[in-house]
Amino acid sequence: QVRPVESGGGLVQAGGSLRLSCIASGRTLSSRAMGWLRQAPGKERTFVAGISWSGESTRYTDSVQGRFTVSRDNGKDTVYLQMNSLKPEDTAVYYCAAHRGLWGTDNIDEYIYWGQGTQVTVSS
Repeated sequence: QVRPVESGGGLVQAGGSLRLSCIASGRTLSSRAMGWLRQAPGKERTFVAGISWSGESTRYTDSVQGRFTVSRDNGKDTVYLQMNSLKPEDTAVYYCAAHRGLWGTDNIDEYIYWGQGTQVTVSS
């Protein structure tokens, strides 16, 4: 079982940047696609970005395309989410999760191992 652990959240002003990290404990995450998902206050959890097991394929929700970049280092069992040009509407708890397969999707129901989340707050 993969146990993701997120770090890197915090408070940042609009226009600023943050880099989230997700390291796996337990089994290696290199055999699974990984994703970043978020939940804003009073809203449902939604897909943000995903990356295939090898890192060659990535996908993003429209609202973060061009601002966020997902990457991974399988040698370190770590996945990253670089967030630039942050907006107040990006404020949420961000979760790292392991997909059930190699290539991943934007369907959050297919993410089976979840971290505890890290808070990102963007002030205006």
